[in-house]
Amino acid sequence: MSTGHKRPSGSGRLLTGVGSGQAKTLKESPPNKKARNSKHGESSVNAEISSSSSPVKPETLIDIFCDPENPKKVQFQDVSAAAYKIKTGIFHTPCSKSRLSDQLGMDIYFKKEFLQFTGSFKERGARYALLSLTPEQKKIGVIAASAGNHALALCYHGVDLSIPVTVVMPKIAPLMKVQNCRTYGAEVIIHGKSIFESREFAMKMGKENGKMYINGYDHPHIIAGQGTMGLEILEQVPDLDACIIPVGGGGLLAGTALAIKNLKPEVQVIGVESENCPSFSVSLKAGKAVYTESLSTLADGLAVPVVGVNALETAKRFH
Repeated sequence: MSTGHKRPSGSGRLLTGVGSGQAKTLKESPPNKKARNSKHGESSVNAEISSSSSPVKPETLIDIFCDPENPKKVQFQDVSAAAYKIKTGIFHTPCSKSRLSDQLGMDIYFKKEFLQFTGSFKERGARYALLSLTPEQKKIGVIAASAGNHALALCYHGVDLSIPVTVVMPKIAPLMKVQNCRTYGAEVIIHGKSIFESREFAMKMGKENGKMYINGYDHPHIIAGQGTMGLEILEQVPDLDACIIPVGGGGLLAGTALAIKNLKPEVQVIGVESENCPSFSVSLKAGKAVYTESLSTLADGLAVPVVGVNALETAKRFH
């Protein structure tokens, strides 16, 4: 993730590059299937989540925290709450000036989230989501579907907080990440040829066992947790002019933009997505999360055909 600020010559200073039980399937599949309409307003995320417990039809798995018909707009106070709660369990990673600065005529900084224990910014949202569970839910545990970083983050912090974690990983998941999840002490289930099949299985299992399903990029607490990075960036580069953020499901972009734009509205926040999977820009134009065909891309971690509905709702106010 990179940021920047202007030199007297008029070039800018830029920060760039960050490293990568209730259910209604937020399937990344055709958006024309209508989801159950949740009756919550646009108050704080914690208030919304505590009241989102109405039953769902047994034949339809629905992630009630990521409802296409009732997207939740994460608020700045949610990011502030996340920063306070996770500060003792997350590294305050450096935001270092790049050697490219002189070549490009601007001050470029890199936020080094790969220095988190499991190697990515995903730990921020994972820890906050786990800390926000009710005492009863902490005993029951959580479940998620992930091929990598979200699974690692949940497993590591679940063990640290003594919260049972189950992760469902597709057969294509990197063996090293599967092994690391098991090393952290989580229950790891290999199921499905793709992350979509893994997700359906995880949501079904969560519903049967009472485990809360945590979406890796669209759960409101995940978005708020990722936003804490934006707070750190402004502390480290107070004269920031622009911040470049990679976009996959949109959680990191939404949370970071929310934090930065609330504290320093003049900063330009730039999301960068793969040309072969421009799901966020397509959804912005459509005004809602829509399915976007994904072609082969080197940035496979950003190839998310349907962006998060809460992430889009949170980020689009800054567009």
